[in-house]
Amino acid sequence: MQDLTRGPIPRHLASMAAPIAIGMLFQTLYVLVDLFFVSRLGDAAIAGVGAAANVSFLVMALTQVLGIGTTTLIAQAAGRKDQADAQLVFNQSLLLAALCAAFTLLAGYGLSGLFTRALGADAASAQAGDQYLMWFLPGLALQFAIVAMGSALRGSGLAMPGMVVQVVTVIINAILAPVLIAGWGTGHPLGVAGAGLATTLAMVAGVAMLYAYFVKLETWVGFDAHAMRARPQVWKRILAIGLPAGGEFALMFVLIAAVYFIIRPLGAYAQAGYGIGSRVMQAVFLPAMAIAFAVSPIAGQNMGAKLHDRVRQTFVHAALASSGVMLVLTLLCQWMPEALVRPFGHGHDAQALAVAAEFLRILSWNFLAQGLIFTCSGMFQALGNTLPSLLSSASRLFTFVLPGLWLGSRHGFHLEQLWHLSVATVALQAATSLWLLRGQFQRRLVAVPAV
Repeated sequence: MQDLTRGPIPRHLASMAAPIAIGMLFQTLYVLVDLFFVSRLGDAAIAGVGAAANVSFLVMALTQVLGIGTTTLIAQAAGRKDQADAQLVFNQSLLLAALCAAFTLLAGYGLSGLFTRALGADAASAQAGDQYLMWFLPGLALQFAIVAMGSALRGSGLAMPGMVVQVVTVIINAILAPVLIAGWGTGHPLGVAGAGLATTLAMVAGVAMLYAYFVKLETWVGFDAHAMRARPQVWKRILAIGLPAGGEFALMFVLIAAVYFIIRPLGAYAQAGYGIGSRVMQAVFLPAMAIAFAVSPIAGQNMGAKLHDRVRQTFVHAALASSGVMLVLTLLCQWMPEALVRPFGHGHDAQALAVAAEFLRILSWNFLAQGLIFTCSGMFQALGNTLPSLLSSASRLFTFVLPGLWLGSRHGFHLEQLWHLSVATVALQAATSLWLLRGQFQRRLVAVPAV
């Protein structure tokens, strides 16, 4: 365990955020590597895989329920120096991970066809999405075990082991992707099915590596059969923090699915362009997201130790760092959006690439606001109350989805109208998050001098 209740907060943010950012970068490369090779298969494949991959947002919502609840409780236990509670929370999170993995497989295989047909721009796109999900779902199910173990380490102040595992698994995925998708060296290309299989095999390796780390090296928490027996009272503690946070990611799925639905009449090129642009944007967001992920264990440990001044200082330092990073990224996307999306298409994908570049150019105006939203979300997690963050995200159902559906139904609808609407609603969400966080600070934090 690393004690985050002492020492300079900026140093803790840097030491936590750097490996988290590297790990998240390599995690995002899962999708980008697949997208790179799938883009060679045409617009229908890009659109189908892009739409189907959004199932990962639903799974991510469930993993965040587990991961954020686990990180927060273990971080607060670390602040109190309560190893017994940390051990109990960790093992109960593993039990919940197994149950969630089983549910993901059952629901995924039962509903995947319905989902891909609903969002696919045409029959070819839907078929491609269905083939991808067939082999991608086991990898999604394994995410729960990876998240449970990685969250326990992050709550303990250790970000490096998770980063190493993510780097290695992405390397494995990058090696397998051209072999399985394009048939390099085998002469038997599997197409979009190979993209899903490559990710699943990489996830198997990730679970094995984390298991080995906990067995051989981890001393703060570990596997304990007795502590893994069902404890509903611990589940309640995890879910009380995790459910609203998971709801946020579920809302991300709804928002993205709504965009696919709204632009569906424009054809596969529009969906392909949005798929490329949104995934490049996710990669661009990684530095600010890493800062937000670092905020939770740092502020959480100090919250557990009742060092409330340090909790406030964590927010200030994180908000300034996130804003600086997002300003640089905004300038990058204004200057060269075409260069960022060019690796994912060829000449026959010119329309899709134009959509992706314009998407990045317009949406980059909300990067600063999005960074503040990420930071506020990390603080809500550390405080142990993620409901305000969920309410802030849910506001976009009314400010973005409903007006977006209306815009899409009008004659002469253009994609740029939807992108500008998104910029305005993200700015409103950022203001809402800051206002709600201010209220939480006033109710929960009392100045206590650090020792």
